[in-house]
This record gives sequence, C-alpha cells and structure tokens, in this order.
Amino acid sequence: MPNGTLYLIPVPLADEAAAKSFTPYLIHTINNIKEYIVENEKTARRFLKEAGLKTPQSELVIHDYGKYNRDSLKEFFKGLQAGNDVGLMSEAGCPGIADPGADIVAEAHKRNIKVVPLVGPSSILLALMASGFNGQSFTFHGYLPIDKVQRSKRIKELEGLSDRLMQTQMFIETPFRNNSLLEEILKSGNAKTRLCIACNLTAADEFVQTKTIAEWQTKVPDLHKKPTIFLLSRS
Repeated sequence: MPNGTLYLIPVPLADEAAAKSFTPYLIHTINNIKEYIVENEKTARRFLKEAGLKTPQSELVIHDYGKYNRDSLKEFFKGLQAGNDVGLMSEAGCPGIADPGADIVAEAHKRNIKVVPLVGPSSILLALMASGFNGQSFTFHGYLPIDKVQRSKRIKELEGLSDRLMQTQMFIETPFRNNSLLEEILKSGNAKTRLCIACNLTAADEFVQTKTIAEWQTKVPDLHKKPTIFLLSRS
C-alpha cells in the first residue's frame, strides 16, 4: 500500500485573522483529512473549527508533537504509512519554519512520504515584504543571546554582516522580553542602521514601521507581550 501525503497546513498568526489565512484548497484539504500532527492540540482544534471543518472533531486523530521526544516520532507515522493523508500544524504560522515541526518533515522525507506545503501566513516573510529591505538576500537568526553583553555583541555582528553582505538580518524574542531587546538594539546599534519593527502581523492592531535607530530613539514603541520580528539593514 502506498504511503499517504503529509500536508503542511499554516495556522493564523493572530486572533480574528482566520479569514486572512484561508484558501479554498486549504479548506478542501482539511475536510479530507482525519489525522493531524500538531504543536498545540487546543490551537489546532480551534483553527480547524474556524476554517470550516465539517468532520466531527470527535472523529479526528490528533498527535501533539509539542512535547514529543525523538524516540516517539515513529508513532506519528503509522497512519501515513498505512496510506492515510495527515496534516501537520504549528501553533501559529507555517509548520517547519522556526518550529519543531521541521523534525516531522525531515522524518517524512526519510520514510519517502510525499510532503505538500500549503499556502498561508509566515510572519518572517510578511515582515520582510513590508520592511523595504533586501528580499533577495536575508537571514533569520531566531533568538539572540539573553546575556546583555553577548546580545550587544551579537547586534553589532549582525550590523556588520548586513553592511558587508548587503543582507537583511532578522531575529525575534520571547514577547515578554521584546522591550528589553529593543532597548539593547537602540543602545548598541549604529544611529544610521535601519530597523524595521513588525508587530502583531495580521492582527487588527498590526504595526510595521522602518526607521533609523536614531529616529526610533526619539519615540520608543511598547512591544510588551506582542509577537514581534526585528529586521536590521545597513544597505
């Protein structure tokens, strides 16, 4: 029996942003799948309901990979190897992008399972699109060091990379530490460096703005507990 297909299903980035995130093909796909591998079961069930799932949720098989260990991955592939199509979902955005779901995708390729990515919101790409920075050469670094000395050093390194490679540098922080990170950027960065702050993307209070560090220093936004992506450019 041939393997099923692993569909990578994007999830809305913000509350009340579901309508911005759906495509007809996505809705069609979820109504033909009864098994899911998800980062957060509660989030996944809410999304499926909002997206127009017609299958009773009591009939779904949902595996939570948010707390999995590497040795238990094989349990997630029994349905796929029995010929069933399965959906992979992150807690928000695109599965596999800055997301532990990448391990599921890697394992699928090892098992010769077809992987199909569906169209949907990626905060990284949305932020890059709206920044006005170089979209042909960019790097996403994830989280910067928590230690202030190391973080300051890393910010200066990223400025150097951007200047030398003419490359956009992107990074994030845990939302409750956003203001601390921003403070360090404004303290350590060059006054002429351009900084784009992309906050609460797709939400009603979405905020995306690009200014020099010197300009940001005159009016500092409050980013506390708001999902945010930071982008630096020296070019």
